[in-house]
Amino acid sequence: MFSGFLDLPWWGYVLCALALTHVTIASVTIFLHRHQAHRALDLHALPSHFFRVWLWLTTGMVTKQWAAIHRKHHAKCETVEDPHSPQILGIKRVLLGGVLLYVKETRNAETMERYGHGTPNDWIERNVYSRSQKLGVAIMMLVDMAVFGVLPGLAIWSVQMLWIPFWAAGVINGAGHYWGYRNYDCADASTNLVPWGILIGGEELHNNHHTYATSAKLSAKWYEFDIGWMYIRILEMLGLATVKKTIPVPRIGETRKVVDLDMLQNVITHRYDVMTRYVKSLQQVYSEELARLRAAHAVDPRKLRVALLADAQSLSANARAQLVEALAHSPKLEKLHAMREELSVLWARSSASSEQLLKQLQDWCHRAEESGVQQLRELSLRMRSYAA
Repeated sequence: MFSGFLDLPWWGYVLCALALTHVTIASVTIFLHRHQAHRALDLHALPSHFFRVWLWLTTGMVTKQWAAIHRKHHAKCETVEDPHSPQILGIKRVLLGGVLLYVKETRNAETMERYGHGTPNDWIERNVYSRSQKLGVAIMMLVDMAVFGVLPGLAIWSVQMLWIPFWAAGVINGAGHYWGYRNYDCADASTNLVPWGILIGGEELHNNHHTYATSAKLSAKWYEFDIGWMYIRILEMLGLATVKKTIPVPRIGETRKVVDLDMLQNVITHRYDVMTRYVKSLQQVYSEELARLRAAHAVDPRKLRVALLADAQSLSANARAQLVEALAHSPKLEKLHAMREELSVLWARSSASSEQLLKQLQDWCHRAEESGVQQLRELSLRMRSYAA
């Protein structure tokens, strides 16, 4: 009465639970995240609909809702409008209650309307997946009990139901913006949790993703392993997927003597490499000044560093006030911050013409090379060496 089709030892049930949840995380990272939210790859109808069915059974999540909330997270990252920023809401709230924040945002009609475009809207989506979310997970529960037995089946089903709320809504959205290492100093607090991961399908490389959001591949360094990318490559070799974008690899050529339009375009293309090297090359100055400010003015160095790297328009009033106060007490940081902001203008959305942007780049390179700061001069020379 209580047994299922499979009679396994305890470790067999554990392996089955891990296998089933792994299919779920692969569905989230490949279908919901890289395909639907960011359009980094195209999927054939066969794997696409398999992922839709599986997610309906194991999570009950609606594609439009997931994609809309994630797109808003990128658009409003680390601001009061971010649906789940631990920098704003606190790490404990996001880590332990991320799923509640997700459910709350699904009820925001403006978010769905503005960010939910381009997601599936066929008959089965409207009449089954979106309308009957609880039906899918109920069917999964019955299948688990039939296959594994009542008690093992319920245990495995419970793990399936908790997997995405814990790992995705909690760990990735929480810890992935709070702890870890950073390959790129993009304008938010995203981090890479570990250089490789299997349990969360490559999503642990969160800083890489936030820097190159439309890349189908999340790994950037030789020692990083993105298992989701491995699955995408297998699908691509089978003719079931087409990769559209990956992280660009900077190409270095001869140093240009003249700052021209080609150099401007190359700098814009490799803007994240520019920003990352900008901060890393001046790390000693940052460290010295932040330590001095912390001792003299009780400045939180982590929060100040985030503020220094972020877009000024995205900062909260308190963070902006702290930044202004810190810069007023540090001419070095003020100069570095100002020159970083000037660089950012080159690739920010602007009404400036190419000629105007070129003139700004020429002026920036001239001042950097004449500043007497070795790191600024080296950065300018690297920018002159970018190749198409």
